[in-house]
Amino acid sequence: MNVIGKVTVLPQLPPAIARLSELAYNLYWSWTPHAQELYRELDWESWERFQHNPVRTLLEVPQARLEELAADPAYLRRYAGVMADFDAYMGQTDTWARRHAPAMKPVAYFSMEYAYHESLPIYSGGLGVLAGDHCKSASDLGIPFTAVGMLFHQGYFRQLFDKDGWQTEAYDELDLTTLPITPATTASGEEARVKVRIGTRDVHVRVWSLNVGRIRVLLLDANVPENSEDDRKLTARLYGGNQELRVQQYLLLGVAGIRALRLLGVPAEVYHMNEGHAALLGLERIREAVAAGLDFRAAVESVASSTLFTTHTPVAAGNDAFSYEMMDRYMAKWPGLLNVSRDELYALAEHEQVWDNHLVPTFSMTVFALNMSRAANGVSELHGEVSRKMWNFLYEGARPEEVPIGHVTNGAHNLTFTSQPMRNLLSTVLPTDWTQRLEDEAMWGAVEGLTDAQLQGVQLAMKSEMIRFVRSRMRDQMIRNGASAADVAATDTLMSENALTIGFARRFATYKRATLLFRDKARLSRIVNNPERPVQFVFAGKAHPADNPGKAFIQEIYKVSQEPEFRGKIVILENYDMNVARHLVQGVDIWLNNPRRPLEASGTSGMKASFNGSPNFSVLDGWWREGCDGTNGWPIGEEREYADLNVQDDADAYSLYQTLESEIVPRYYGTLAGAESWAHTVRRSIETVSPRFSMQRQVIDYVQKYYIPVGERGAQVAADHARRAREIAGWKTWVRQQWPYTSISAQATLPATSQPGQTVPVTAQVNSAGINLDDLRVEAVLERSGHVTRVPLRSQGNGAFCADVPLNDSGLYSVGVRMVPVLGGLSNELEAGLIKWA
Repeated sequence: MNVIGKVTVLPQLPPAIARLSELAYNLYWSWTPHAQELYRELDWESWERFQHNPVRTLLEVPQARLEELAADPAYLRRYAGVMADFDAYMGQTDTWARRHAPAMKPVAYFSMEYAYHESLPIYSGGLGVLAGDHCKSASDLGIPFTAVGMLFHQGYFRQLFDKDGWQTEAYDELDLTTLPITPATTASGEEARVKVRIGTRDVHVRVWSLNVGRIRVLLLDANVPENSEDDRKLTARLYGGNQELRVQQYLLLGVAGIRALRLLGVPAEVYHMNEGHAALLGLERIREAVAAGLDFRAAVESVASSTLFTTHTPVAAGNDAFSYEMMDRYMAKWPGLLNVSRDELYALAEHEQVWDNHLVPTFSMTVFALNMSRAANGVSELHGEVSRKMWNFLYEGARPEEVPIGHVTNGAHNLTFTSQPMRNLLSTVLPTDWTQRLEDEAMWGAVEGLTDAQLQGVQLAMKSEMIRFVRSRMRDQMIRNGASAADVAATDTLMSENALTIGFARRFATYKRATLLFRDKARLSRIVNNPERPVQFVFAGKAHPADNPGKAFIQEIYKVSQEPEFRGKIVILENYDMNVARHLVQGVDIWLNNPRRPLEASGTSGMKASFNGSPNFSVLDGWWREGCDGTNGWPIGEEREYADLNVQDDADAYSLYQTLESEIVPRYYGTLAGAESWAHTVRRSIETVSPRFSMQRQVIDYVQKYYIPVGERGAQVAADHARRAREIAGWKTWVRQQWPYTSISAQATLPATSQPGQTVPVTAQVNSAGINLDDLRVEAVLERSGHVTRVPLRSQGNGAFCADVPLNDSGLYSVGVRMVPVLGGLSNELEAGLIKWA
C-alpha cells in the first residue's frame, strides 16, 4: 500500500480507569510490578509484543476491553491500590533529602545512555543501567535532580543469532508517539528547540521530556525537518558510528544539553558528567561565563568548581581520544567563542598517544573531563586505585595515591530488579517502610527470620518462570532460523528446574572472558552431566557491532551449546536487554562473573542477582572485591594481577572449576543445616548485598561526598561576579609562569641505623622565583613498606626550611623532599598540578 500519512488514535479511557494514561507517562511503573500488571491485564498479547510498553498497550487495546475492565470490581480494586501508592510516592514530602540534605543545590546529570526499561531502548549495557538506576534513586530520595541524554531513534541494536550462532544486528526505528515521552515546552508553551554549531552548519535539536518518578529527564533529538539527512542521523544510533559521528554526538550532548536546561529554566548548580561522553558540556558553560564578562581562565575555574566527573573505564581503548585535525573540523569556531587560542583550549584535553607509530597529541575526552571538573571518582574502590594510576601522568611528580580521583562504588536499583515474589517475602520480615530504607544495613538483619522453606519456595517459582522464558525465547529463535520440528519441540525440555543453574550475562567485551568456562571442556562436561548433582548454565550478552572477537566468543558458546554433551544444559539467549536481565537475575541460583582483573570497573549484574537471593561467584574485581565476605558467595582466583594473561586465565579457570566442584555444588545439593546450608548463603547474599550495593546507598554517597561539597564550593567560587574564580585563575597563571624558574635543594642527616621514635633533621633551600613563600608547601616525604608519611618543613626565612622528621616504626625508609604550590580554598592540594622534588 502507498502510505500518504499516519495518524495516532488515542484511547478513550473510561472515567473509572482514566488515570492509566497519566501513569503510563511516568516510569514509576517500571519498578512497580503491580502497576505493570494493570496494563498486562488490559491486553496480554500487546503487552508482550511491544516490550511491555504501557503507552503502546493503551493504543492497541480494544475499547470494549477498556469498558469491560472499568466495570470489573477486582480490577478496579487493584487499580485504586496502585494509584494510591503512586499518589503517595509523588506527594511524599518527608523525603531523605528533605531530612538529610535540605540545602542541597540542584544537580544536572549528563549521560550518553540510560536504561530505564526495555520499551525505551536508548542504552547498550551497564553504563546505561547505572545511569537509569541513578535517576530512579534520585527520585526515591527526593533530591533536586535533572538528567540529560539523547533520544536514539534506532537505539543500540536488536541482536539476532543466525543458524551458526553469529551475531547480526537489526535496527528498528522507534515510533515516538508510542513512547512514554512528551515534547518539552517552554514557559510560553512552545516546543523546546535549541541549535548547536557543528563545523560549518547549525544542527537543530528538539527536546523531549521523560518523567521518572519525581525527577525529569531531557532527551535530545536531531531527527527534525530543519536538519539535513546526515544531521538527522546524529541521534539515530547509540555507539553505532565512526569517530566523526561520535565527536558530533558529544557536542550535541554537552552543548545542546546545557542549552536545553537554560531554555526550559531548569535550575542546575552542580553538573555531573557520567563518563567522558559528556565532557563538552564544559564548552558551553565556559562560553556562558565568558559572555558574562569573565576571561577564559577564570571561566574555567568557575565552571570546573561546580562539576563532578565519574569515569567508568579502566581500559585505555574505552577512553575516547580524537586527532586535533578532527576536532578542528567540528570545533573550529569554539576558540573564538571562548576568547582563547586553539592551543590553550586543546591543552585542557591533551593526551599524547602513539598513533601510526608516532607519538602525537590527541584530544582526550577523559583528560578534558578531568580538567573541567574539580571532583572526580571511579566506580569501585579498586577502580579508584586503577584510575589514579591511569591518570597519574596529569600530576607529574605525584604518587598515584595522591591523584585526586576518589570512588563511589556502584549500586543497583533494588526495586527494578527484585522480583515481586521476593519483595512479598521480604515484606513479611522487614519493616513496612523498608523500600525507603534500602541502605540501612541493620534493618536487613531481619532476613535471618526467613525460613529455608520460604526461600526455597520463592526461588523455585522464580527459576520456573525463568526457564519458561528461556524456552520461549529459544523456540522463537529456532523457528526464525528454520530449525526442524523435532529441534523446535525439544525446547520444551530445555533446562531443568531441579538443576543448579548458573547465569552469565553482560557485554561481550573480550576482557570479560565469557568463554573462560570452556577452558577444560572435559572437566566441564563432568560437572554438567553429573547424574546426582547436575549443573546448567544460561548465557546472554551483546558484542559491539564492530567487535568481531566479542562476536566470536558468542559463537563459541553457541556452538558448545549444540554439542551433544552440553545440549540443553548450556544455553545462550539472543538480544540481551533489561527484560532478559530481569528474568536471569531473578531466576538463576548463582551469578557468574569472571573478568580479567583489574579491568572490571565495577559491574552491577551480580548485585541484582543477590537481591533475589542468588549468591555471586566472581573474580575479586570491581564491586565484588568489596562485597565478598566469605559467607555470601564465592571468589574466583586470587586478589592479584598477572604479567602473563595465559597464566592468569589458567589459574582463574582452575579456581572456577575447583570451587564449583568442591564448594558450590556440594552446598547446593547438601542437606546440612545452619551455617553450612544453601539457605544460609542465600540469606547472607540478600542481607549483605541489598543495602551495601543498593543504588540508594550509592546516590546518598554521591550527595554526601560530592554533590553537597561541590555545590558549596561552586557557589563560593562563583560568588561576587566570580571574584574567587578570578583570584584562583590569576594565581595559577602566575605560579605556572614562574614555576620553571623555581628550584629546591635538600639535605638530610641520616644515620646508618636508628631506633623507633628517633628523629632526623631535614633541611631545604628554596628559590621561589618570586612566588610568595607562603604559597609553597615544602615537605619531607617518607616511604616505608609502601606506606607514605608527609612531614611539613618550617620556614626559617630567606627560602630556608627545616624539620626534625620522626622515624616512628622499624623498617627501611626512603626520604625525599618536595615543594608544592598551595592556595587556601583549592579543591585539593594538587589542583595546580605542579610538584618539584629536590
